[in-house]
Amino acid sequence: MTSPARYTTSTAAAATDGWALRSLTPPSRLFGANGIRTGADGRIYIAQVAGSQISVLDPDSGDLGTVSAMGSEIIAPDDIDFSPEGEMYITEYYDGRVSIRDTKGGTRLLRDDLPGANGITFHQGRLFVNECRPGGRLMEIDRNGGAPKVLLDGLPMPNAMEVGPDGKLYYPLLGTNEIWRIDPEGGEPERVVDGLGGPDAVKFDSRGQIVSTQVGTGEVLRIDPRTGQRTLLATVAPGLDNLTFIGERLFVSGFTGQITEILPDGRTRATLPDGLTWPLDLTVGADGTLYVADGTFLLRLAPSGGLQTLAMLFSPGYPGYIRGMTATGDGEFLCVGNGQLARYNPAAMEHEVLFDGGDQLYGVARSAGGVIATTDKGSGSVYSVAGTGTQTVAAGLSEPTGVAFTAEGTLLVAESGAGRVVAVTDSGTDTLVDGLGTPQGITVSDGALYVVDVRAKELVRIDLDTKAREVIAHHLPVGAPEGITPKPLKGLLPFSGPQGPYCGLAAGPDGTLYLSGDADGSVLSIHRENR
Repeated sequence: MTSPARYTTSTAAAATDGWALRSLTPPSRLFGANGIRTGADGRIYIAQVAGSQISVLDPDSGDLGTVSAMGSEIIAPDDIDFSPEGEMYITEYYDGRVSIRDTKGGTRLLRDDLPGANGITFHQGRLFVNECRPGGRLMEIDRNGGAPKVLLDGLPMPNAMEVGPDGKLYYPLLGTNEIWRIDPEGGEPERVVDGLGGPDAVKFDSRGQIVSTQVGTGEVLRIDPRTGQRTLLATVAPGLDNLTFIGERLFVSGFTGQITEILPDGRTRATLPDGLTWPLDLTVGADGTLYVADGTFLLRLAPSGGLQTLAMLFSPGYPGYIRGMTATGDGEFLCVGNGQLARYNPAAMEHEVLFDGGDQLYGVARSAGGVIATTDKGSGSVYSVAGTGTQTVAAGLSEPTGVAFTAEGTLLVAESGAGRVVAVTDSGTDTLVDGLGTPQGITVSDGALYVVDVRAKELVRIDLDTKAREVIAHHLPVGAPEGITPKPLKGLLPFSGPQGPYCGLAAGPDGTLYLSGDADGSVLSIHRENR
């Protein structure tokens, strides 16, 4: 077992003399929480897709340990179950794999040809897996490596499932808001209940009743498998993912990393607090409100200091996975995540696609004149969007990520793979700053360029007139932990990809800088001490 936090360091983050550094949100203990399962030891095992990590939680003491860490052979674990022999079977969603972790900690691959592998469950020694994707399959998997037996095909996003007391396999369909069942020996499937709020997990309580989490509404429902009658046990928050029992005690997981116990009287208890999964980009509105992109969530920092959800992946009109964003006024944002740039209005619950066909869009910025620029890390390009037209303004760059405009309208790009920041010109690019490790988020404020160097774990200030450079914060909780190389998350609809960390940086109207502590899941502010 390791530390109770997802990221630790022997050297705390600090600011240079004349600057003040403050944490606005506490570090996260997990990289979100997806599939959960109770082990034979009575503890809760937690799969974390975003962090490629599996943790184990003692629900009474709160002690948290790491079973499989980031950088290990397990990539993007989504759901887990234990074989009768005590081995852990793991679905790796983005890589389409099922892996086995033996009781001594060794890992071996069972299958790598199951795109969207997600729900997994054992019944009397038999292993069942489904694929959470449009057109997904539900299969019995041969534990000796033989061909899977396909029970059903063409399913609209099946998810976490379980065999009921009647011996039938019950599975939720996210695409239709239904729960179905089928006899594992074959036959026609039967619909149990419809009209749900995004059912993404099905388990059974000791009375043989279905208990199901609803990702869209945040409800936890008890459902009679004979009649379909439902009872609301509790409402937690949108983004619920899975559930498990310890005896009669019920625990649910959520995208934010919170593990919640549902008490018999309908009250809830946060067994493990929530937090940010990444975070990714940041932006500040004209009124000074800070907004945080956390991939599947768009949040704002409340005046009281807590984070409030504006929208999430299953909200109507959500533009999809958000990596980079910038506020444009009137409650609207420019958002990029994968191949699209969109204008998004959370209050109106709608978005408009301005550019499509990119590979891995990272940063987005808008000039004072209304020109929009976005970087494509995958293709090495920078695109400019104005009116209805899009043009490539730079190409052949090495992993461009962060992007910003100067007050005069010059476009600046962080070239992460080359360790520099370049200015885009009519004839190509000119190097503005070099000798950096891995620059990502950049912003311009008060005549200076600020750059997050995630390899050096520093925030650097460059005077745009004199080119004088100074490090204003160091030992920042950004990038991967020392000695760990995260493996890429390939992505799959609706959680498109590739997904990966991105340390965003933004400046407020008063010059305060905001930074994504993507390593420990926090948001930091940095400002001059006389402000």
